[in-house]
Amino acid sequence: MLLLRPSISAKLVSPSSLASRLAFSGSSTSSRSFFYTSALPKGGRARATNFLRTNPAVASQVRLLGAVSKPVARQTLFASHTSPVSASATFHHLKVDDAHHEQAPTAHVKLINWVRAQQSLLEPDNVHWCDGSQEEHDELVASMVERGVMIPLNDKLRPGSYLTRTDPADVARSESSTFICSRHEIDAGPTNNWVDPDVMRVNLEKSFHGSMRGRTMYVIPFCMGPIGSPLSRIGVQVTDSPFVVVNMRIMTRIGQPVLNVLGRDKEFVPCVHSVGKPLEPGDKDVPWPCNIAERKVVHFPESREIWSFGSGYGGNSLLGKKCLALRIASIMSRDEGSLAEHMLILGLTSPAGKKYYVAAAFPSACGKTNLAMMQPTLPGWKVQVVGDDINWMKFSPQDSRLYAINPEAGFFGVAPGTSAKTNPNAMETIRENTIFTNVALTEQGDVWWEGMTKKRPEGKVINWKGELWDPSMGDDKTPLAHPNSRFTVSVDQCPAKDPAWDDPNGVPISAIIFGGRRETTVPLVFQTKDWNHGVLVGATVASEKTAAAEGADVGQLRFDPFAMLPFAGYNMGDYFNHWLSMPDRVKDPSKLPKIFHVNWFRKDTDGKFMWPGFGDNSRVLKWIVDRLENPEDKSLYESTPIGFVPKPESLDISGIENDVKGGVMEKLLKVDNESYLSEVGKARDYFERFGKRFPTKLTKELDDLEYRLLKNEGV
Repeated sequence: MLLLRPSISAKLVSPSSLASRLAFSGSSTSSRSFFYTSALPKGGRARATNFLRTNPAVASQVRLLGAVSKPVARQTLFASHTSPVSASATFHHLKVDDAHHEQAPTAHVKLINWVRAQQSLLEPDNVHWCDGSQEEHDELVASMVERGVMIPLNDKLRPGSYLTRTDPADVARSESSTFICSRHEIDAGPTNNWVDPDVMRVNLEKSFHGSMRGRTMYVIPFCMGPIGSPLSRIGVQVTDSPFVVVNMRIMTRIGQPVLNVLGRDKEFVPCVHSVGKPLEPGDKDVPWPCNIAERKVVHFPESREIWSFGSGYGGNSLLGKKCLALRIASIMSRDEGSLAEHMLILGLTSPAGKKYYVAAAFPSACGKTNLAMMQPTLPGWKVQVVGDDINWMKFSPQDSRLYAINPEAGFFGVAPGTSAKTNPNAMETIRENTIFTNVALTEQGDVWWEGMTKKRPEGKVINWKGELWDPSMGDDKTPLAHPNSRFTVSVDQCPAKDPAWDDPNGVPISAIIFGGRRETTVPLVFQTKDWNHGVLVGATVASEKTAAAEGADVGQLRFDPFAMLPFAGYNMGDYFNHWLSMPDRVKDPSKLPKIFHVNWFRKDTDGKFMWPGFGDNSRVLKWIVDRLENPEDKSLYESTPIGFVPKPESLDISGIENDVKGGVMEKLLKVDNESYLSEVGKARDYFERFGKRFPTKLTKELDDLEYRLLKNEGV
């Protein structure tokens, strides 16, 4: 039986009905044993101290970690030289408590000791090792339905799917509460929040100590990337949120298969998450516990640790996603000579049957998922998705090409704006077995959000805050779904998934695309003259801010280099240098991907989008393929100061002539030198913050761009 608290009997709730609920007991529901650690007993601090007196081996470790005794000269769990992993490594040869060892589903001593250390610090009532099974998932979901955390949707309309509403204050990534605590501030750089790691560890100790009282600590072994792939990385997350467990099961590969690969001594990234709401005896839980006032997401680059406190929102609590897959992985990739990027990966097949893999970096909520799952309007062209958000790339010594994997196993997509018109493949993907967060609930028991249909649903609707709305109240323009509402669903359900989406060897990348939301200045598409120029284009990505991150400045323009502004785990100046080093890492630099920039969002003087977008973006992809296949064909491009821009007639607009008539194509492809000179000035101001860490090669590229704009010379 799955115990959430010893004093509460779990109940199984039928997902096909909001009303039907069946109580169950352990003897009648499951014969499978769940793993509970026993290094510390339940029942309070006094009994824990008693236990330590009679278990000196454990006591010595706990004293070192500072979980019970008072800190001595900051020699605590959070001391700079005694992270959970390094502390456990100190006791690598310590004999593991027999009872604990028998119950843990691994012989990895370092991992077992690390879990014991977290149990000592966090003081949960129970510890459960997640095996990733369907039975485990069903029991966790049932418990959350019983508590009101998850609402089953109409099983006929949306089978196996659920709606969750977060606390209204816990709806997005919090960049102001995200920290890179490197030993030296300069290594975090000016784009990251930095706190001295010793100071932060003391702060974390105060927050996390006892934070899981009254709750279960779930241990989630997870793999980012196909299990066994040389490009994959393993993490282990502890959390007190069952909601995190069921989402991690979708977004990553979790459970016993991961432990089997981890073996007895392989490395893992330690991840600790708590909602920050301990339950003392008699306390009543809430559907969405969080502690926003103390929220923090902390990364220690040197020890590869992640600590997240106070938030249950996916970007802050699914620690395999942005935290490991980008912030920590970017540091690991820097050290290894590879790349960990905020990029989609798609497979593009021409009518001739030739296939290319393309990576693309856009800031959050700028259309990555729509592009990755696009249904081309051009006859004969096919797009298949490898991944829609994160991309790990490594050079092959055999052919000097970059090979990429999607480290995730699911989509964590933005719901508003997703429709049968904008992304039919996404709509088919989320038809079943999907977790929706902060969308509206219709009277029929289905979900709805702005942009799904032209009109709001008929009948009564419950908005994302749980408030009733019906048509008689009128349309007050207040969104029924939160602008950053999400869906979590397995890649395997996508009808447009690429056959190689989980190939452990990855797929070869032929082109890299940068882009953002730009209403003016930036043309529909252009190609850079070479790799270094492409790095400058990536470094100057700018976009109108979206709702994916907190803040009141939605719509304002900000630089978002490589779409990695919130995700680079080290100094962005060093990050630029890392990208510039790529040609020196391969035998044949000519095999590097070609670099392009796109802008689907340019508007006319009336504020209307000039380009139809969505499936018609395939016309831009076709031009990119034309450039890859025919680099010397001058009929395809104009050489401009910013790069190679398509000649209007080189873009296939068959079927959309009326949408782009009246000189629209010329406007979409126009390069206004004065406007771009203003962009150069803004870029110089922005780059000043990186000081001596900013690469001289990029300064030269910027100088060259300015010169070409002043002289109106092509590349």
